[in-house]
Amino acid sequence: MHSDVIGEIALTTTVKEDAIIYIARANDMGYREMRLANPKVDAWMPGDNTEVVVPSLFVLPDAPRDGIVINVPEMRLFYYPATKGTQVRQVVTYPISIGREQWVTPKGMTKVVGKTKDPWWYPPESIRREHAAEGDPLPKAVPPGPENPLGLFALRLGLNGYLIHGTDKPFGIGMRVTHGCIRMYPEDIEAAYNTIPVGATVRIVNEPYKIGVSGGKIYLEVHPMLDEDHAHFRDEFTLVVNLVIQKTKARAVELDWNALKETVAKKDGIPVIIGTADPQAAALPGRAAYASATRP
Repeated sequence: MHSDVIGEIALTTTVKEDAIIYIARANDMGYREMRLANPKVDAWMPGDNTEVVVPSLFVLPDAPRDGIVINVPEMRLFYYPATKGTQVRQVVTYPISIGREQWVTPKGMTKVVGKTKDPWWYPPESIRREHAAEGDPLPKAVPPGPENPLGLFALRLGLNGYLIHGTDKPFGIGMRVTHGCIRMYPEDIEAAYNTIPVGATVRIVNEPYKIGVSGGKIYLEVHPMLDEDHAHFRDEFTLVVNLVIQKTKARAVELDWNALKETVAKKDGIPVIIGTADPQAAALPGRAAYASATRP
């Protein structure tokens, strides 16, 4: 894999009974990324014959392309299967749900330490207290079955108590609804269970801004930052410019500053071309020019 960008933008047309949650699952997308890409479409009653954008174009996170990479603000998991010899590196990506603000998904590096089919759920005491306070008491153990919130498959992480698992409520994928674990569609966790080995590296990163280069074009993808991170990402424009510099070092670069600013402001999760990078030309100090920017 020599590109930082995978996939393509797709379009679909609704039927009368559609809702964004159904369209999202049918296209292996999460709820929020579909809402960001279609802000003018009614989420629950989009109507008949409404055109909907499926934002299935992705800039890869700035992390080693090995094992699992989870980008928390994007609510998306990337898996890079191991390769042999001269095999080209591949990547598979899935939408996920992450922890609520009071139960944040931890960042850092860990690994898959175990895999379980038909897992039992042993809710921690803190979660049992929360449910009891809401009038929904939980037992100490929940057996496998249709009401088990872990679903049918689980990958156990080296972080104590944290899992990548399925769900009994698939329409919550792409939302901040968990107690810190990573939640996946039932069909996606089954695929992950069957392909991701015990021992796989897991990197959990926080990248609301992603820069990628593909075919000499510079792409910028921006997601809304986590609510608790607003104090850390105040000067967004400078931050993104620095990311561009890091990504395109030793290349001659031309940037469309208007496209860059607009993309940072919109935060719709759709990669946008914000300039070009010539790998054959040496970078010149301060070089920047306006170029056209279009959605691929």
